[in-house]
Amino acid sequence: MEDKKHRPDTPCVAVCSTTFDEVCRGCGRTVAEVADWVFMTQEQKDAVWERILAEGYPRRN
Repeated sequence: MEDKKHRPDTPCVAVCSTTFDEVCRGCGRTVAEVADWVFMTQEQKDAVWERILAEGYPRRN
């Protein structure tokens, strides 16, 4: 498992696109998760990180 202490504050990789669905092609977060990120608790952020890492995100292409 990835060390949480070395994670960036956000999964954003500046490849922002939700053109075809509600999930960003770059970071793997939903539109709601992106919008709410700054308001989430650390536990909520950790849960999102775990899900997106398991799904192969973040992606830079």
